[in-house]
Amino acid sequence: MLRVYAIFIYIFLYAPIALIVGFSFNSGSYAMDWQGFSLAWYAKAFNNKLIVEALGNSVFIALSTAFLSAIFGTFAALGLERVTGWLRHTFDALIYVAIMVPGIVIGISTLIAFVSFFDLVNPWVTAALSFKLQMGTWAVIAAHVLFNIAVVALLVRARLQGMDRSLVEASEDLYATPLGTFRQVVLPLLAPSILAGFLLAFTFSFEDFIIAYFVAGPDTTLPIYVFSSIRRGVTPEINAVGTVVLLTSFALLVLAQLILQRGHKTAR
Repeated sequence: MLRVYAIFIYIFLYAPIALIVGFSFNSGSYAMDWQGFSLAWYAKAFNNKLIVEALGNSVFIALSTAFLSAIFGTFAALGLERVTGWLRHTFDALIYVAIMVPGIVIGISTLIAFVSFFDLVNPWVTAALSFKLQMGTWAVIAAHVLFNIAVVALLVRARLQGMDRSLVEASEDLYATPLGTFRQVVLPLLAPSILAGFLLAFTFSFEDFIIAYFVAGPDTTLPIYVFSSIRRGVTPEINAVGTVVLLTSFALLVLAQLILQRGHKTAR
């Protein structure tokens, strides 16, 4: 009975996703009216300039977010590893809170923070550079980096805690400099976790809608475009876009998991 129950749970979770993927190959003009197999909607989707532009914005935002989150998250994990006592527990709690906070709260708080900051500095910026700060791509990147740093920090810290300290001590005994020890010993051991964090940050940023909706301003990401399009009705074109996003996210998550597993095996 437990096996049957588990099967029904998985059907309940993944049947709607399977419907989107299946009907993305529909040759008809209606999303849920099967008229035959066709790849025409994929071609139409990627010949749509608005979709291509939104996709380019999403990829740029996701890559920038992943790169910055991997760097800052790794530095944060290395710094927190040297903190002890109540201060370490406090920072640990703050990292978990950053992940647990709902996206709509992050979006609203980031919007208020940016608007307040722009109102404060724009008079000086406009007078000096004839330029005005506003919402856009860089605001989305900053907002995404805020919570993705915590994701990377947790992955790297987990790897640090399982790392053999004798390797670092041996490097120091052989008169390696701290930078040399980090470059030749610590960084190669942390590389799988850093790469996995990079891929997860890319995935979370690429598919985010809630936070981007608040701070994107005049720029459009792919999730925002999809949300705007479904107000006029769901078409096989939207199903095709959703399928591409789904498969991309799934592939990156599987790749991140494989990298982490390989890293653990190498460490053992």
